[in-house]
Amino acid sequence: MKHFSLILVFLIFNSCQYFEKQVPSEKELLQKELKAINWKEVDEFPSVADCEKISIKKERQQCFFDVMAQLIQEKLDIDTLSVLYPELDTIEVKVTVFPNATMKFEPQFPKDSVAYDTIKIDSILHARLIDFPKVNPAIKRGIPVKTQFILPVILKEKK
Repeated sequence: MKHFSLILVFLIFNSCQYFEKQVPSEKELLQKELKAINWKEVDEFPSVADCEKISIKKERQQCFFDVMAQLIQEKLDIDTLSVLYPELDTIEVKVTVFPNATMKFEPQFPKDSVAYDTIKIDSILHARLIDFPKVNPAIKRGIPVKTQFILPVILKEKK
């Protein structure tokens, strides 16, 4: 019994250290968590229905880029861009996918774009780049987020 009471007293004095530990503040925890998050990458890239069945992240991303580039090329094939500007073989299009699954397309012109009527090309692109299939936005930590990327779109000449 004497040993038991001695052990009990020893445990009581040693257990005090567990109650004296300082708990970090909410702001400190938030700052630590925010620093740990990689804001340059998303957990899941935007996707279309055709790419949903792919489970490998990089392949799903490439599928999405391929489908988007193909859809943009098909929509621009029916226009006169290649006839008006035969020297213009590729247009880079900045695609923004918003959290509400809407998209915005902005042509990116090279620095020497004075040779092109950028306003006319921009208006043609905005008129043609509509009615896309539903796009699932990118996901970061379970929340839909805005993403942007630039797709090179190859213009084909009509024959």
